[in-house]
Amino acid sequence: MKSISLFLFLSLLVLLHTNAVAQTDVSKYRVVYKGESGPGVGKHIVFIATDHEYRGEESLPEFARILAKRYGFTCTVIFALDDKGNILPGSSNLKGLAVLDKADLMVLFTRFSNFPDEEMQHFDNYLKRGGSIVAFRTSTHAFRNKENPKWGHYSYDYDGPKAAWKDGFGEYVLGETWVSHYGTNHKQSSKILIEDSKKNHPIMTGVKDMWVQSGGYTAYPKGEVLARGQVLNGMTRDSEPDKTKELLAVAWTKNYKIEGGKTGRSFTTTHGASEDILNDGFRRMAVNAMFWAMGMEKSIKPTNNIAFVGPYKPTTFNFDGYKTNVKPADLAGWDSLIMPGEVFKRKSK
Repeated sequence: MKSISLFLFLSLLVLLHTNAVAQTDVSKYRVVYKGESGPGVGKHIVFIATDHEYRGEESLPEFARILAKRYGFTCTVIFALDDKGNILPGSSNLKGLAVLDKADLMVLFTRFSNFPDEEMQHFDNYLKRGGSIVAFRTSTHAFRNKENPKWGHYSYDYDGPKAAWKDGFGEYVLGETWVSHYGTNHKQSSKILIEDSKKNHPIMTGVKDMWVQSGGYTAYPKGEVLARGQVLNGMTRDSEPDKTKELLAVAWTKNYKIEGGKTGRSFTTTHGASEDILNDGFRRMAVNAMFWAMGMEKSIKPTNNIAFVGPYKPTTFNFDGYKTNVKPADLAGWDSLIMPGEVFKRKSK
């Protein structure tokens, strides 16, 4: 009898140790900001950041701080890492999406990802329950995993037997996949114009004077277009409009429903780079969209506080321009710099 009890006790210790190690492993991939007061108390927002170019690993934690500090949400930001535990933009080495199981909102900024099957299962479960989504820029082509036998239909270029999923997650869920740049990125910025018929939409409450530095995307989304982009011939807000370019959709909403799932709300914008959120109008639109996606329109006020929380010094978006040797834990608290580290520069041959 004693030997059995000892065996059970040792088994329990092994199980507890295994769970603790697993939890520690997952915690390396995230930072959590917990608010104390406001309409968001008791609600959880999960931010997923791993794009290659537009510094979503900078803009998303800042949004998370604003939503937590100003409005009381609990905000978990999940990053992809390199083999040393540092944030690596564009990596698919990402863990911890189990937090989506009880999340009230998912905010997405990914590009060409191929997450492990276990993580994709949580992502898929979230969509099937109709979870709310706010998606930035490259999230229209969030996945490039067509060779994955279980999740290949999420790929931006999917053209397989699951007809509803043609062109993947972006097309089916958000309303548009990757098509092309519209104008010259890094040389042509964008003025964002609210559709006349949508100026009273809750997401546009208090929004004005939107100008962003990221270039345009070709987009004809299936959804309700809220704003269109005017391509400018320069990287300043007073640059002249490019008269050869039509006004294409840059912000829209969509009620999505995947096969076997419930209906959910999504908001997508083809902008949102690190420096884009320096613009008060764009930042307000994005914050409003997060409230709207969760059905919290009554909490959207034109005077809502959208001021930055802590020092935000964005890195200019570029494929090689990310900050190196930064761990998620380095962004903890309200006052840590977003983003510390040294700018990565590719070694010349």
